[in-house]
Amino acid sequence: MGDQKNLLLAILASLVVLLGFQLLFPAEEVPKSNAVQKQEDSFAPTPEIITETPKARNEIIGESERININNQYINGSITLIGARIDDIILNNYLTDLSPNSESVKYLSPKGSNNSYFAEYGWVSTNNNIELPKPNTVWISDKNTISPNSPVTLTWDNGSGLIFKRKISIDNEYMFNIEQTVTNNTSEDLNLYPYGLLNRTGFPKLSGLFILHEGPIGVLNDRVKEIDYDDLEDEKKISEKSNTGWIGITDKYWLAALIPNQKLSFEAFFQSFDHTDNIKFQTSYLGPQINIRSNSESSYSSQFYTGAKELPILDKHQKNGIPMFDKAIDFGWFYVITKPLAYLLNFFSSYLGNVGLAIIALTICIRIILFPLANKSFKSMSKMKVLQPKMMEIRERYGNDKVQMQKEVMALYKKEKANPLAGCLPILLQIPVFFALYKVLTVTLEMRQAPFYGWIKDLSVPDPYSIFNLFGLIPIDLPSFLIIGIWPLLMGATMFLQQKLNPAPPDPVQAKVMAMLPFIFIFLFAQFAAGLVLYWTCNNVLSIAQQWIIMKKLDNEKQAK
Repeated sequence: MGDQKNLLLAILASLVVLLGFQLLFPAEEVPKSNAVQKQEDSFAPTPEIITETPKARNEIIGESERININNQYINGSITLIGARIDDIILNNYLTDLSPNSESVKYLSPKGSNNSYFAEYGWVSTNNNIELPKPNTVWISDKNTISPNSPVTLTWDNGSGLIFKRKISIDNEYMFNIEQTVTNNTSEDLNLYPYGLLNRTGFPKLSGLFILHEGPIGVLNDRVKEIDYDDLEDEKKISEKSNTGWIGITDKYWLAALIPNQKLSFEAFFQSFDHTDNIKFQTSYLGPQINIRSNSESSYSSQFYTGAKELPILDKHQKNGIPMFDKAIDFGWFYVITKPLAYLLNFFSSYLGNVGLAIIALTICIRIILFPLANKSFKSMSKMKVLQPKMMEIRERYGNDKVQMQKEVMALYKKEKANPLAGCLPILLQIPVFFALYKVLTVTLEMRQAPFYGWIKDLSVPDPYSIFNLFGLIPIDLPSFLIIGIWPLLMGATMFLQQKLNPAPPDPVQAKVMAMLPFIFIFLFAQFAAGLVLYWTCNNVLSIAQQWIIMKKLDNEKQAK
C-alpha cells in the first residue's frame, strides 16, 4: 500500500494547489454582535441618490467645470461640483488587446453608468451649520493638478465659515487631501471630517474563489475583507480603529481611503438599494475637530486610486500606511507568496518576458526544493523497483492478509525501503507550490502579458482548441471544449510523469490514475495560460529529476 499512498498523496497535493487551499481556511467572518449596527445607530456619511436615468460618462464629464489631473500614471479630472475625484484613467493599462483599445477608465462620475468616485467633506451634529454639499460648486485657484503643483478649492458658506481643500498628487497613484475650515464667527464649532468611496452596481468579478474582490480594509492591525453579497445582506458594518485604511479592491486595481494615521476614526462598509441598482460604499468618519472662533483647523488624509503595483504599495507602507501591501491578496502563505512575487518581477524585468520569468522562477523553486523532491523521488523509484517482488508476495499470500503484510514489511526492511519516506517531503512542498499558484493568479505582471506564438495574454486561458484544429475550422465552441496546446502539453507531461511512478496494484485504481491526465487537461484548459505554463515546466523538471534518480538506482543495482 505504500506505493499507492505516495502516488495518491502527490495527486492530492496537486489538487490542493489547483482547487485552493484557502477553502480549508475560510476568511474570518465579521462578528455580528459588535460589527453590524442599525442604520440609525451611527453617524456614517450617506450618498446622494441619483433618480435620473444614467448618462454616458463623457457626457457628464463635459457638463461640469473641472480640474485636469495629469501625471505619468493617471489622467482625468476632478469636478468642481462637490469637489469629487470621479474621473480617473490609468495611462499604462489598456482595457483589452484589440488594436483600438483605450486606457482603463477606473473612476466615473456620479450619475453615469457604474459610477465610482471619492468624496470628502464635513458633518456636524448641529443642523444649523451650512456645510458643503454634494452639489456645492467650489472655486479653484488652478485648472490642472500635477506633481509639485497642487490645487486649492474654496467655498464660502456666507455665514462666516470658509472651507478650503488643498489637493496634491504624487508621480503615481496617491492623492493628498488637506481640508481646512476657517471660523470667522463668534462661536466655537465642532465638525467631523469624512471621506467616502461610492460604487454603483455589482462590478464584473474574475470569478476566482481564491481571490478577494470587494470592500477591504486594514483596521486594528487586521485585514478585513467583505464580499459584495455579504454586504448586500448586512447593509452596514462598522468598526473603530486608531490606524489603517479602507477601500474597494478589484483583481488588479485598488481605490483606498487613508484617514489621518495620527487620529482615530470609524470605518463603515455599507450598501444602499435603489430601484434596479445597488450602491456599495466604504467611508470613514474622523474625530471631532474643534474650530475656535476666529481661527482655523485642518484635517489631512490620502486617497490611492490605481493599479496594485507591489513596489508602489510597499513604498507607501514604509511611509506609514499599515499593511498596505495586503491590498494584494497574497493569502495564507504571505511569507512565501510575497517574496515569490518580487522574484517574478525581477525575472520579468531582467528577461523582458513574463513567460520566461515564470520558467525561471519555476527552475529556482525546483532548485530550492531539490533535496525534498529528491527524497520523494528516491522513495517512489525504490518502490517501483520493488514492485515486481511485491506482486509476487501478493500473489503467493493473497488469501493470507496477515502473512502477506509480514512478508511485505520484511521486504521493506531487507531493501531499506520506507513507503512513507516520500510523504513528508511532498507535504512540505505544498505551501510553496500553492504560494506560486497564488502569485501567478493575482500578480499584475501577468495581465495582458504575451508569451511566444499564439499566447498573447498569459492571464487568460490558451485561446485555441484541438476541437477546431486550433482555429483552422471557423466554428464557435463551448468553453469546456476549448482545449489549447499548452493544456495538452501539460497533460502529456503528467502522463509521462505518471509512467515513472509505481502503478497501483489494484486494477480499478490503476484505471482511475490513467484517467487523471485527461481530466486535468480539461481542468487546466480553463486556467490562465501562465499557470499552465508553470505547471508544464514543473512537470518537465520533475520528470528529468525522477528519471536521473531512477537511472542512478538502476546503475547501483547492476553494480551489485
